[in-house]
Amino acid sequence: MPVILTVDDSPSMRKMVSFTLVGAGYQVVEAVDGIDAIEKSRVQNFDLVLTDQNMPRLDGLGLTRKLRESPQFKTVPILMLTTESSDLMKQAGRAAGATGWLVKPFDPARLIEVIKKVIK
Repeated sequence: MPVILTVDDSPSMRKMVSFTLVGAGYQVVEAVDGIDAIEKSRVQNFDLVLTDQNMPRLDGLGLTRKLRESPQFKTVPILMLTTESSDLMKQAGRAAGATGWLVKPFDPARLIEVIKKVIK
């Protein structure tokens, strides 16, 4: 069963995402921000990372850059799930190493569809 790391500083958003992913058969590990995600990524491997952009301590772009520095995350899909929708922000995401970009509020069926396309 694929394991997905979800990163969001909003408890309600983490719960909604987790509920959607678990319902689709994925195992989920939650992180409250980028620093928490980095710490969890040091002790466990993930098949996909789903992260918000705007978070305290370390935002989604910073997290993506940091994860891409690690050999174990060179090929792991990283999806941004955020309220940010500007082309400039999406370009910054691609430059940081993000695999894809989804805008909140999210459609659960669309989220699962995108994850199935990018997960190994």
